[in-house]
Amino acid sequence: MSSVYLSLVIPVYNEEKNLAELIERCSKVCREIGKSYEIVLVDDGSKDGSAQMIKQASVKQAEIVGVLLNRNYGQHAAVMAGLAQAHGEVVVTLDADLQNPPEEIPKLMAEIDNGYDVVGSVRQMRQDSAFRRLSSWLVNKAVQKSTGVLMHDYGCMLRAYRRPIVHAMLQCHERSTFIPVLANMFAHRTTEVPVNHAARENDESKYSFLKLINLQFDLLTSMTTFPLRLLSLIGGGMAVLGFILSALLLVLRIIYGAEWAAQGVMTVFSILFLFIGMQLLAMGLLGEYVGRIYNDVRARPRYFVREVVSQRTPAVSEKE
Repeated sequence: MSSVYLSLVIPVYNEEKNLAELIERCSKVCREIGKSYEIVLVDDGSKDGSAQMIKQASVKQAEIVGVLLNRNYGQHAAVMAGLAQAHGEVVVTLDADLQNPPEEIPKLMAEIDNGYDVVGSVRQMRQDSAFRRLSSWLVNKAVQKSTGVLMHDYGCMLRAYRRPIVHAMLQCHERSTFIPVLANMFAHRTTEVPVNHAARENDESKYSFLKLINLQFDLLTSMTTFPLRLLSLIGGGMAVLGFILSALLLVLRIIYGAEWAAQGVMTVFSILFLFIGMQLLAMGLLGEYVGRIYNDVRARPRYFVREVVSQRTPAVSEKE
C-alpha cells in the first residue's frame, strides 16, 4: 500500500509566470484535505525557465516531484510520464495555467470517496474564446458518438482516477492516446462534477488551430475505427446517389436533348471532381491509421525522461 494518498499530476509547458502561484495554491488545497500528498510537475520541454523553477521547488519542498522531459511531447504524453512517477492511491490531473482552479479538487475527492473510479469535471461559465468552445463541443460530440460513453467535457484535464485505473492506463503503450477516454475504458463507475473555470491571465493558449486539429485526429484514430466505418457508409451512399443521378441525367437527356446537358461535359466534370475529392479524403484517413500503426510497431518510447528531481529519491533518468 502506498504511503501517499493523493497525487497531483500537472503537465507544464512554458508556465513560469504561473508556477509559483500554482504550487502555492495546490499545496494549500492538499494540506486542507488532510491526507498525505505529492505534486508531480512534468516539464514538457519548456523553452522558458519552467524546468529550473520545478527543480528548485522539488529541492525546497518534499512533497514536490519534478519530472523533466528532454523535449516537448504534448500534453497527454506528459501526463502519462507524470502518472508513471505518481504513487498516490488517488491521482488528480490538472493544467498548469490555473484555468482549472486547484480549489475545485475537493469536489472530485468527495466523489472518489463515494466509490467512483473516475471523476470528470464539467467547466461552468467557460472563460475561453468562441473558437475554443466550439472546438471543445465538436471533440465532446465526436467522443460520445465513437465511444458510446456519455460524458460532457472530455477537454477538461481536471479529473480524478483511482490507482487501479492509473495502473491499467500505464499498461497501454500506444503513442497516440487520449487519457480521459482511455481511463473510461477501464472504469466500472464514472461520474462528473461541475467546476469553476478561470480566465487565462498571464499568457495565451498553447493549443493553436493546427494543434486542435491534430488532437481531433489523435482522438478519432487512436480510440475507434468509427471513421473507417463512416467512410464505408458514405461510399455506399455515394454509389446509390451516383446510380440515381446517372438514371436522372439519362432521362433528362432523352427528353431535352444533348444541348440541355452541354453535351454532358460539365456533368461529367462535376461528378468526377466529387468522387476524386471523396477518394482523397478516404486515402488521407487511411493514411492516418497506417501512420499510427507504423509508429506503434516501431515501439519507440512515448517520451524520454531526462531527470526526476525529488527529495525522496535521487535524481534519475529513464524512458517510457
